[in-house]
Amino acid sequence: MAELTPRQIVRELDRYIIGQDEAKKMVAIALRNRYRRSRVDEAMREEISPKNILMVGPTGVGKTEIARRLAKLASAPFVKVEATKFTEVGYVGRDVESIVRDLAENAIRMVRQEHQAKVQPRAKVLAEDRLLSLLTEPQKKTSSNPLDFLLGKKNEQPQPTEAEKNAFSAQREEVRQQLMRGELEDRELDIEVAEEMPQLEVGGSSISLGDMMGGMMPKRTKIRKVKVSEARKILIQEECDKLIDEDAVKDEAIRRAEQHGIVFIDEIDKIAGGRGGHGPDVSREGVQRDMLPIVEGSTVNTKYGPIKTDYMLFIAAGAFHVSKISDLIPELQGRFPVHVQLKSLTREDFKKILTQPDNALTRQYKALLEVDKVLLEFDDSAIQAIADAAYTANENAEDIGARRLHAVFEELLEDISFNAGDEDMPPVKLTIDGNYVREHLSGENKPQDMRKYIL
Repeated sequence: MAELTPRQIVRELDRYIIGQDEAKKMVAIALRNRYRRSRVDEAMREEISPKNILMVGPTGVGKTEIARRLAKLASAPFVKVEATKFTEVGYVGRDVESIVRDLAENAIRMVRQEHQAKVQPRAKVLAEDRLLSLLTEPQKKTSSNPLDFLLGKKNEQPQPTEAEKNAFSAQREEVRQQLMRGELEDRELDIEVAEEMPQLEVGGSSISLGDMMGGMMPKRTKIRKVKVSEARKILIQEECDKLIDEDAVKDEAIRRAEQHGIVFIDEIDKIAGGRGGHGPDVSREGVQRDMLPIVEGSTVNTKYGPIKTDYMLFIAAGAFHVSKISDLIPELQGRFPVHVQLKSLTREDFKKILTQPDNALTRQYKALLEVDKVLLEFDDSAIQAIADAAYTANENAEDIGARRLHAVFEELLEDISFNAGDEDMPPVKLTIDGNYVREHLSGENKPQDMRKYIL
């Protein structure tokens, strides 16, 4: 984060999102303020809270993508929620505190992956040793009596003789050489793995019955027959789990969720209004009231411990076609002081979306069809025609932003995608031009010829 200035953050966002410069500027400043806050005195740091952002604009213009790319850029715990999923306390449905619990789960997963990457080399060495033992001495499932476990009894194993030890050592070295040469990858062996404990659904989240018992009962295991290549992955994962300090993971995840967590609340305009106390909208204002303490700062209990939301960055978004920002309760409006207006996409925006981003749809479809030996090319007239078709469809029908391009591409390449994939088909190079686009699009996706309106 120290290396990312606001200009560099915007430059990175430009790789995936076209236009919306004002929104990019605001989120870049908010992200940089995270770093600035971490460098000030501790006493002052406690007083500085993030300035939450409210994005207003039609669907498909990049609101969600901006927040998602921002979190990925900062390696910050991120969760995207739909405001319409939540209900007021007392109604059947999800409560708003589950937002923080989901963020905690994402933080734990992120930190655990980082710790796994650190212990991976050591885990590979230990897994190779266990793999050698399994190949030279097949695994046998030992029956465990829960009563013996509680009484502290252990199953006694007979000790090998000296001759057996020497023979085992020679065999082990021979198998090690074969393993290093990759000669045993397809060989099958029996491996003992832990069985998953039954899960219990409580309030929309899963709870393991083994965790509820506090680990009193021994873990149940089963024998699986797998290839050496698959067994190596299983053993590496098991060794990683042994080497990772779960307490350190939990402490780091909680700290990162509290200090760097980003929560994106989509469709917030759908819970605006509904000031009446009856009908299907009875819980709208109640959801806003329940959301208020989470956004302004409170402590939420999770299974990893209490988590404070005071310094999380909340980004809310909504189209606000029917309702207005003023329809939100005043307290919630005050918790989103930064308002950003996102604009509808123009023809030029569509052309840039098709050519400039690293994940442009033209590149995606080229890669997809190249698998089936179809080498696609889009010339400039095709790009212009597709942009015209998407823009015209949004004008004449519902404006769904860049998502309209998915509908256009699926209709445009329907015949090519259906006919490609025969095993005996030679590589085919196909260039899509403007005429091809106009011929293969119909209905609302067909670009209109504006010349007939000229007198």
